[in-house]
Amino acid sequence: MLGALGIRIVQQYQRGVVFRFGRVVLPVREPGLRLIIPVVDRMVRVSMQTTVIDVPAQGAITRDNVTLTVDAVVYYRVVDPVKALVNVRQYPGAVLQISQTALRSVIGKVDLDTLLADRDKVNEDLKAVIDAPTEGPWGLNIERVEVKDVALPEGMKRSMSRQAEAERERRARVIAADGEFQASRRLADASRAMASTPGAYQLRLLQTVVDVAAEKNSTLVMPFPVELLRFFDRFSRSGTEAAAESGQEGPPQTVGEPAQQPASVSGDGHRRDGPQR
Repeated sequence: MLGALGIRIVQQYQRGVVFRFGRVVLPVREPGLRLIIPVVDRMVRVSMQTTVIDVPAQGAITRDNVTLTVDAVVYYRVVDPVKALVNVRQYPGAVLQISQTALRSVIGKVDLDTLLADRDKVNEDLKAVIDAPTEGPWGLNIERVEVKDVALPEGMKRSMSRQAEAERERRARVIAADGEFQASRRLADASRAMASTPGAYQLRLLQTVVDVAAEKNSTLVMPFPVELLRFFDRFSRSGTEAAAESGQEGPPQTVGEPAQQPASVSGDGHRRDGPQR
């Protein structure tokens, strides 16, 4: 009967810590069928599995004075069952409390941009802060810490949205201006290449006519030589210069035409033209 009371079974994911008259008896019992002294010994089983705890949402202020709410999740497991039982009471609750404190502390040391863009660095800092007081004294190993969600105020969300929109618009304008600059350089190179070849302008004009005709519309294109426009331009300029020069010398007279004689009035009051006899 007493032998049956001393039989204990330790699962594969557990370790057994035996207390004899209140003192720990080493070594720690491994998984399997274990015997203890009835009434004298007391065995406490400790789970060695990874435990996941949710850190409730914590209100914090970042280094650049932005108020936000952050929640996280912590993964830990027991590496020393004796320390986990002897050095700390209810180690799951202790890990939860220190995780909340560490979360507010780490968030207060980083900027909002770092928290949103470099989440891995924030997670590593949280793991280091939580792991420091728990691994050595408590026999716990913090395997991983993840920031789940960052809740921003509505005003900050609108400000970030306007900032992102302005940044995208700026990039679009820069890209469009760069494209226009490259196109203008290509057009300048093309114009110099066409200027060196007299027939290039005519070929380009014919290609434009072909492109317009391929669309099967009612547009009528009549090619007009540019050289003819230049001829008219030079002719109009020469005519203007000639008119200006003739206006300075006076009106021209016809060769062989007699000079106009002044008109005279006779004594009877009749007007007579021509020379007086």
